Amino acid sequence: MSTATRRLRARPRPASPPARKPFRWGRALIYVALILAAAFYLLPVYLLVITGMKSFAEVSLATMWDWPSGIHFDSFVKAWFGSPSEGIRGLNSNFMNSIYLAIPATLGSALLGSLNGYVLAKWKFRGSDILFPLMLFGMFIPYQSILIPLVQTLQRIGLYGSIPGLIFVHIVYGIPITTLIFRNYYAAIPSELLEASKIDGASLFGIYRHILLPISMPGFVVVIIWQFTSVWNDFLFGVIVTSRPNVQPITVALNNMAGSYIVEWNVQMAGSLLAALPTLLVYILLGRYFMRGLLAGSLKG
Repeated sequence: MSTATRRLRARPRPASPPARKPFRWGRALIYVALILAAAFYLLPVYLLVITGMKSFAEVSLATMWDWPSGIHFDSFVKAWFGSPSEGIRGLNSNFMNSIYLAIPATLGSALLGSLNGYVLAKWKFRGSDILFPLMLFGMFIPYQSILIPLVQTLQRIGLYGSIPGLIFVHIVYGIPITTLIFRNYYAAIPSELLEASKIDGASLFGIYRHILLPISMPGFVVVIIWQFTSVWNDFLFGVIVTSRPNVQPITVALNNMAGSYIVEWNVQMAGSLLAALPTLLVYILLGRYFMRGLLAGSLKG
């Protein structure tokens, strides 16, 4: 074989162009359906925004879906700061009431639910199989059925009509669902890890603090999103437990913005959007971790 022939055979062959993936109509239809579903669910937000930017004269059912004549934020300013001359109380102070309410209630119920789930999942004791269903039964008790004893209890312990009383109510009512989430999450953790910690001399709370708590962030994200949304959007407990406007949460203040004779829908819509912003931001920032943490303990328990 000649030297020229060897050189020709030694040359690398030019790479063939990558094959084009066939167009999949099924996937395209799925994306179209998802986009349409997202647009449908975003319609209320669209309506809140455009109505909040309209003047009172522009608001009517006939022009409900029309764009405003211009970009105006007067309704948002009025909803936030109020109008003393018209007897409209702003949402700014009540917004802070909801912050003071939602954060401690969320963290308190999350911590108690984590401890309960840890004990019920990894420390079996006599009656634990009965106690857990009884705790879950609290999720199915209607709020309306316990209002009278709830108010009487809060009056006797001196918490009625205050934000600490509302925090106490939401922590107690949040324990069943937070316990369920954490119990299922901890059930998926190998028990050998805890047994090794016991051999090293770790106590019950030492195991929780040094072993389980650092790996519980997915469960805490789920519980925090769930509880924060529930506490922030609650109206019934807020209107029953608090009797003074200066301690009421933002949902009650939003309801009180409606006048007796005339309802300024542009101000109401602007106030609704302002009241919904915290929960929207929580879902936007932490939403991708929600399903991941929710399914983390779904294989056991």
